[in-house]
Amino acid sequence: MYIVAIAWIYVVSMMAITESSVIAALMTFLLYGVFPLTIVLYLMGTPQRKRNRQQAAKSASLLPQQKALPVTSEVNQPPASPEK
Repeated sequence: MYIVAIAWIYVVSMMAITESSVIAALMTFLLYGVFPLTIVLYLMGTPQRKRNRQQAAKSASLLPQQKALPVTSEVNQPPASPEK
């Protein structure tokens, strides 16, 4: 997928080089190259993002549930001195 994107950027770069002004070259590069390519790459990456989300949800459900320890007043008290 990325080789096609690289090739398209190359083609659009060559088109931009042949433009008569810098502004026309910039607009050609952005409107024919960058914007459409970002949309296509985003749409092509949707299935992978969906698989990543499902895998994260699956691994999160497999984690053991941590139980909260009961809060007691003994936790905050200083240790008892030994009796003689």
